[in-house]
Amino acid sequence: MYDDIAAEFEQHRPKMNAVARRLLTSDADADDAVQEAWVRLQRTDRASIDNLEAWLMTTVGRIGLNLLRSRSTRREMPLDQIAESNDPLHQPDPAIDVLLAETVGSALQIVIDTMTPAERVAYLLHDAFGFPYSEIGRVLNRTPEAARALASRGRGRIRHTDPGHIESAMPATEQSVVDAFLTAAKGGDVAALVDLLDPQIVERIAIAGQPVVEIRGAESVAGRAREFSSNYTDARSALINGWPGWIAYRDGAVYSVGALAISDGRIVRMDVVLDPARLTDFRIAAPS
Repeated sequence: MYDDIAAEFEQHRPKMNAVARRLLTSDADADDAVQEAWVRLQRTDRASIDNLEAWLMTTVGRIGLNLLRSRSTRREMPLDQIAESNDPLHQPDPAIDVLLAETVGSALQIVIDTMTPAERVAYLLHDAFGFPYSEIGRVLNRTPEAARALASRGRGRIRHTDPGHIESAMPATEQSVVDAFLTAAKGGDVAALVDLLDPQIVERIAIAGQPVVEIRGAESVAGRAREFSSNYTDARSALINGWPGWIAYRDGAVYSVGALAISDGRIVRMDVVLDPARLTDFRIAAPS
């Protein structure tokens, strides 16, 4: 019996992880939320649960809501979590498609962090994961109409936020690293690129319909960056889901995006999404 429940739980773990990570933007907190859902499932009579997936998603949503409410201030992300949290390639396909379809710009995560916990839960569960308002209402302990109103208020925060104000939120030290990287890549300066990269840097590249490619080491990544720069006509720094990064354009259309983890003035991780067909509608805005 235990094995059957564990197997059912594991079937739904990927979606629970995705929900928890989008709500909490922290791998540690997301893992805790999923683990707590498992503990609660073990304490519940399985026969009393009609729809296990709905029960688990509701439970993870409630746990996430409680964790959000317990945060008295926005917590800064430890450096050792940056590479694994909220990055474009953390989840395999089709999660990359979800990210590209749902992002509303480089300012998205920053704006989401200004929402109340209830607005954040309602907005993300509905707009990012397609939860019906009836289920969101159960998560929030409110009516479906109230859940709809909360999601709408969250959406309104995004629509009425000045992009220019948010885009200036990238720290100057990170901005200078990104700009120097783009300049060196376009100029073919491998030595300058190597100086900007951590010796143990890991770059992961997601290309539509292909397995994720992983490149390791400063010299290898620098060589690829120089080669890749010939494929685009312009590149600018931008915040990508709250992380420093860049947007590359080709003939006026978005060609690729990259999210970076920077430590002590060097790039330690680079995640790149390259899918021109999808990125044409990737609604992000780079600083002018």
